[in-house]
Amino acid sequence: MAWMWPTATCWWPLAGPWPRTSRSTSDPTVAALTVTVSDALGDRRSCRSFTPEPLDVGLLDDLVDAARRTPTAGNCQGVEFLLLEGADVASYWETTLSAERRAGFPWPGFLVAPAIVVPFGLPSRYLARYGEPDKVATGLGAGSDAWSVPYWLTDAAFAALALQLLVVEAGLGCCFFGLFEHEAAVRRRFGVPEEARAVGAIAIGYPEPSGARSSRSTARGRRPLDEVLHRGAW
Repeated sequence: MAWMWPTATCWWPLAGPWPRTSRSTSDPTVAALTVTVSDALGDRRSCRSFTPEPLDVGLLDDLVDAARRTPTAGNCQGVEFLLLEGADVASYWETTLSAERRAGFPWPGFLVAPAIVVPFGLPSRYLARYGEPDKVATGLGAGSDAWSVPYWLTDAAFAALALQLLVVEAGLGCCFFGLFEHEAAVRRRFGVPEEARAVGAIAIGYPEPSGARSSRSTARGRRPLDEVLHRGAW
């Protein structure tokens, strides 16, 4: 069970017995730190270079256990996670990248991440939940076409973001990336139900700072608040 550390502003679940330590610092004596949600949001960066060092046994289970507690429509809990480690990670890349593309991949350190997690939304759980007596009047149990917004993807996205913040809290690196045209092949390779839909995948591991590369995307900076906050009207 994930345990909790108090902070001045909130309670935030740590990854079981693994309090956050900074693997990106050169100082090995850095003590475990308590991280707020704001800290995790500010610290999160897409990591594209990992060490192949395996993660502690049970750590990923605890991270996913915490991430799955994000809201779901009608509390239907229709998000499930495909966790890949070791040889399964290599199989993922063999399924989604040809040998030629892997050989010329611009971020070779990305391919050695020790774990990949893919959150999937299952529409059938949403249709079943919204066919129950307290929800049937919404009409959303009639079929997936009744949903103007596919909440199985919305809820999977909630879980994906929560998992990334928990990864940062645990002192690890991560990168969210799309499955795109490979989603069906990934489902077939790993026995995922045909109905399941993914919003993307998350590579997780210890960052390898020496493999970091500059990016035009990160150089863009953040838009100021007054450009994105519309108070009262757009």
